Amino acid sequence: MSELSTTSRPILEMRHISKRFDATQALDDVSLALYPGEVHALIGENGAGKSTLIKIMTGVHQPDSGVILLDGAPVRIHNSQEAQMLGIAAIYQEPMVFPDLNVAENIFISHRNRGAFVNWGRLHRDAEAILAQLDVRLDVRMPARGLTLAAQQAVEIARAISLNVRVLIMDEPTASLSAHEVNQLFRIIESLRSKGVAILFIGHRMEEVFRVADRITVLRDGRVISSRLRAAPEELDAQRELMIREMVGREVSEFFAKSAVPRGKLLMSVRNLGKEGVFSGVTFDIYEGEVLGFAGLIGARRTDVGLALFGIEPADQGEILFEGRPVQIKSPDHALKLGIAYVTEDRRGLGLTLPMSIASNITLPSLRRYLSALGLVRRKEEQRTAESYRERLMIRTPSVNLEVAKLSGGNQQKVMLSKWLNTQPRLLILDEPTRGIDVRAKAEVHHIISDLAAQGLGIILISSDLPEVLAMSDRVLVMREGRQMGVFSRDEATQERVIMAAMGQELSSNGQVQSSLTTQAVEL
Repeated sequence: MSELSTTSRPILEMRHISKRFDATQALDDVSLALYPGEVHALIGENGAGKSTLIKIMTGVHQPDSGVILLDGAPVRIHNSQEAQMLGIAAIYQEPMVFPDLNVAENIFISHRNRGAFVNWGRLHRDAEAILAQLDVRLDVRMPARGLTLAAQQAVEIARAISLNVRVLIMDEPTASLSAHEVNQLFRIIESLRSKGVAILFIGHRMEEVFRVADRITVLRDGRVISSRLRAAPEELDAQRELMIREMVGREVSEFFAKSAVPRGKLLMSVRNLGKEGVFSGVTFDIYEGEVLGFAGLIGARRTDVGLALFGIEPADQGEILFEGRPVQIKSPDHALKLGIAYVTEDRRGLGLTLPMSIASNITLPSLRRYLSALGLVRRKEEQRTAESYRERLMIRTPSVNLEVAKLSGGNQQKVMLSKWLNTQPRLLILDEPTRGIDVRAKAEVHHIISDLAAQGLGIILISSDLPEVLAMSDRVLVMREGRQMGVFSRDEATQERVIMAAMGQELSSNGQVQSSLTTQAVEL
């Protein structure tokens, strides 16, 4: 932790900020100060007001009341360009890249002093140099459209670094990064801190918050509940428990272990499934009432297996038996008719129709059930369905008629889960179901997964959060670079064993690590 001075003047200070959206009080008398050379973590459940606060800092929203001070002087920030001119940059929870521009253009898109002509050679070299600081290997000439979520996040971080910011706001910057990439990011944060940059770090992973932060502020229901320096190492556990209680207003565990339920009938058998150039040799069985976890590092191609099983990117090798019958899943429509549903990791880009209402999103995949004989949507029935999921999944909204775009990330995730549960699937594929969700919502989703398994659903859980995979899975399938490394029972799936398999290594009988594959750097 850096040496902190409570007498130094903050670079950016928010005083008594309030903001209301219709009937929702998003922020209520919030004060926050960001000091030079300090990492200030802002934590709170989804809907606490974190996103609204940083959007006010960056000029996206204007406060209803309160004042913003920069170097002690009042300022009005009318838009994001003014924020950048003042030295304030933000990396939001969802990557924001221009898909038809290449990587280098995306990194430097915010620079207004490029001149009349672009020196492409210099642009590419500078982009590569910034990415090298992140230890990320990307072709800076490739279009951003083909980038993974992790790569898009890396481009956003590189863009912020290129602006020589004084205040860097990071909203869930590690959500799509591997453990190695998180370490690289934290080294960059330390470098920026040593140069006097004030950093606001918004995160839900408590271990990361307590690792990187100097000061931690808890926000709940639009109000500041507490703000304190990070505790000494011997007191961190107690401080963590206290702050979780402050976040949610009650005690809650970060992870909910799946309840043991009797395994039902064989639901799906997969043998040597593959897609040329992507993945191969994937073999597993999944039963009714079972959660099969998919673990692996970024680049393991777990999501590609999920896309193949749902017919978005069909497999071209191997065999699938669903309830004992051979099937070739060529489209999502075919998968849905079989009883297979897929919850994507990219809720904003692929999972939800943001301008539409909550109710319309929930009923969209099963819209035929809500049509009258004349082909009109039976709105009352649609509303009843949406209200039932609103209550069941605790979706925080004043109305199911609200646009999904206006919900917090955690509530959007719950809407997306409701959308596919409403198709009444037999097999549910969950791809990063708790990505960007706060502690309480995560526990609630874990309860839902356990309840669904108890009702006889087969569930494939794809997650980069290893403790989540271990807590929720009956068995764990580990992948590396498109290949299956092993399947472990709940008792066998220790954190060490899964990580070693994901890295292409294994433990010998004497406990020593030995390599089973040549270790290669993971390319985004």
